[in-house]
Amino acid sequence: MDIGILHFDEPKRDTSRKIIHVDMDAFYASVEMREDPSLKGKPVIIARHPKETGGKGVVATANYEARKYGIHSAMSSQKAYELCPKGVFIPGNFELYREISAQVREVFKRYTDMIEPLSLDEAYLDVTKNKMDIKSATIIAKRIQREVWNEVQLTCSAGVSYNKFIAKLASDYQKPAGVTVIPPEEALTFLRDLPIEKFYGVGKKTVERMHDLKIYTGEDLYQLDQMTLIHHFGRMGFSLYRKVRGIDDGPVRMSRERKSIGKENTYNQVLQTDNEVISELRRLANRVYQTLVKHQKHGKTVVLKIRYANFETITKRMTLPDYLVNENDIFFYVQNMWYEIGEIEKEVRLLGVTVTNLDPITFENIILPLWEQND
Repeated sequence: MDIGILHFDEPKRDTSRKIIHVDMDAFYASVEMREDPSLKGKPVIIARHPKETGGKGVVATANYEARKYGIHSAMSSQKAYELCPKGVFIPGNFELYREISAQVREVFKRYTDMIEPLSLDEAYLDVTKNKMDIKSATIIAKRIQREVWNEVQLTCSAGVSYNKFIAKLASDYQKPAGVTVIPPEEALTFLRDLPIEKFYGVGKKTVERMHDLKIYTGEDLYQLDQMTLIHHFGRMGFSLYRKVRGIDDGPVRMSRERKSIGKENTYNQVLQTDNEVISELRRLANRVYQTLVKHQKHGKTVVLKIRYANFETITKRMTLPDYLVNENDIFFYVQNMWYEIGEIEKEVRLLGVTVTNLDPITFENIILPLWEQND
């Protein structure tokens, strides 16, 4: 029997929606410059000065003057200081940033309730049907820009398109204070011309793997069939196959504040050794951390849940003075709790790891991890 080659129909685009992605320009740094006009023209870095922290800490954001020196968010403050010794380091004012973010959100609400915040400084808006009954999403984006400037004296950039993926790419295209509109008839050309590292969600390691496969642009990505991309990149490959074709059907979600993030697993074959438990705790800690990153949250309380073969269930929690930095932090504490309360002779049927006491990720209390990270 000749099975032949599998063929997939080209997926169809839904171009019926009107989506705006609004991104405040260098938000924290811009607020500080607004509060202190003498900072204008100076490289402003939102982080505690490394001389005050013994070299610890990371950059929350930097203004455009500081970025000319190669400084960017998540860079160690020590490295930022080495790149720009004359930079102005400011610890920041989280309460003020949150207050201004709420003011900006009120501007959005004049036009739509379909708002999906990604962080304090960016959000998606679905304006397909809007409160002002304005047909043009571009007009709405420009009005929002003007009103944000008039009311909080800060600039923002906006991307306008028919889905979230393209709108987010577009908002970064003409920063600062730009509006980039990508209508359906121009979307495929825009995506094919884009460098692969500009595709939202494609990280540094994935870019390296793509370069190894001679994928440098959207055009290169477009030429690969779906099964090849799935083979090399799994679920991300399926997603990228669609996105480079301008397809992203995810709706704008009016998100509710998450109070905890956790992962647990029930084992068909019970765990019978400490090594098995430790290996599973490490895996769960990594999954929890990845979800925290996705939702841009961090927390101070970690919870370990254990269910034994006899269905006895116990939990233990530990609240820390500082936020958990990465999966190694989470693993370190749940491992210690296991050694403190775990009884492997009872055999483990279920393990769960949860981080609670959550806050949005900001500059506050961010310190460099004790362990080296590969990426």
